[in-house]
Amino acid sequence: MGEIKTYLNYINGGWLASSIGEVEGSINPANRHEIVGYVQKSSIADVNEAVVAAKAAKLAWRKLSGSARGDYLYKVADKLERRLDEIAEMMTLEMGKTFPEAKGETARGIAILRYYAGEGMRKTGDVIPSTDSAALMFTTRVPLGVVGVITPWNFPVAIPIWKIAPALIFGNTIVFKPAQETAITAALVMECFEEAGIPAGVVNMVTGQGDVIGQAIADHPDIHGITFTGSDRIGKMVGQSALAKGAKYQLEMGGKNPIIVVNDADLDLAVEATVSGGLRSTGQKCTATSRVIVQSEVYESFKIKLLQRIKEIRVGPGMDASTWMGPCASEKQYHTVLSYIAKGIEEGGTLLCGGGKVQDEGLDAGYYIAPTVFEHITSSMTIAQEEIFGPVLALIKVDSFEEAIQIANDVKFGLSASVFTRDFSKMLTFMHDIDAGLVRINAESAGVELQAPFGGMKLSSSGSREQGQAAIEFYTDIKTVFIKS
Repeated sequence: MGEIKTYLNYINGGWLASSIGEVEGSINPANRHEIVGYVQKSSIADVNEAVVAAKAAKLAWRKLSGSARGDYLYKVADKLERRLDEIAEMMTLEMGKTFPEAKGETARGIAILRYYAGEGMRKTGDVIPSTDSAALMFTTRVPLGVVGVITPWNFPVAIPIWKIAPALIFGNTIVFKPAQETAITAALVMECFEEAGIPAGVVNMVTGQGDVIGQAIADHPDIHGITFTGSDRIGKMVGQSALAKGAKYQLEMGGKNPIIVVNDADLDLAVEATVSGGLRSTGQKCTATSRVIVQSEVYESFKIKLLQRIKEIRVGPGMDASTWMGPCASEKQYHTVLSYIAKGIEEGGTLLCGGGKVQDEGLDAGYYIAPTVFEHITSSMTIAQEEIFGPVLALIKVDSFEEAIQIANDVKFGLSASVFTRDFSKMLTFMHDIDAGLVRINAESAGVELQAPFGGMKLSSSGSREQGQAAIEFYTDIKTVFIKS
């Protein structure tokens, strides 16, 4: 890789070392002995500096027209597009997903930027009839001010951009804390904003540990909105901090997503969706399939087809063109997944395949876990209740469609859910009765289009929605105006 580079914070239009002068290495999960680069370990003082810059920039940014702000987003998209392969490769090296997946994610980021650039030309209010015939009454939308953006490592381009782009187009300025595991990828994205000429202070990035930088963002009195994607444990803390200071907050906190296979389903289609939805990206998606609920009449046939398909999966480094599934993103995540597998065995689950480290030659240095499938799982078991975030599928046999829905809903999460059936009445029942913000019929659980609202129910979300035109609801406040002639 040549010389190992050190990446800096981006504050007020400049690249700065942290105030405490500490850095840490970003490790390649495909080879734990390889340091991809060094990133800043920052302090509360760095967050304060970034907030000062964002606060100073917010008035001028807010006063720009929506189309003028959109022009900046178009320019950022163009810069990102020119560097697509470079940024995708860094993503693969930092968190392990395959290069084609990383390229697809980066392309999605480009599309999101262009989508929201166009949103700058849409209406921001409505005229409302007044009881006073000599008055004009209407609504308009105004930005929150400074928005804190806290993002995870599993989608280090798409998730930051689907938060930052709408925040900017609606007139806010940003203090961004990426996951430390993918902070280099985030820095490359910030370089695209800089190259596009975004005014100083409008977008700022501070890297460091979540309990320091994330908490400082959540607590800062001059941050007026916080958008967070991550675990439910941390999300609750962010929400409590935001509530305590009166800031608006938006939390997306994962899922325990089911796929229901009805006895009339196309089993080949259902198997492919289960494998793709559950194991692509090493299962490290908040919308990944985790529970596979299958009616008893087709259970054995489905299981045989599923195990045969999983045998075909090639595990290896994400930059290898023959790899279908890469490593877990970090040592921490690797051990977390292994601990859940051990728990599944301890609680009585039957291991059908996988269950541990991949033993293939040449993969010893990486955080590789073999695709894993359990059966004889009940809804009360840990691996049927808690988010694993790894390549682990739990098969649950049921006797009826009604039982399948009941089990699918028997978790604290409600992000995404999928059903495979040819019966239109069952499709409608599923659509109405499933507790999930994203309902997929004859399609995998993982996937949402950028122009559609995204978010979950129950503990998966704080109730607001991201992406599409729904984003304006979080990033702005409504102002009602009454004018008397």
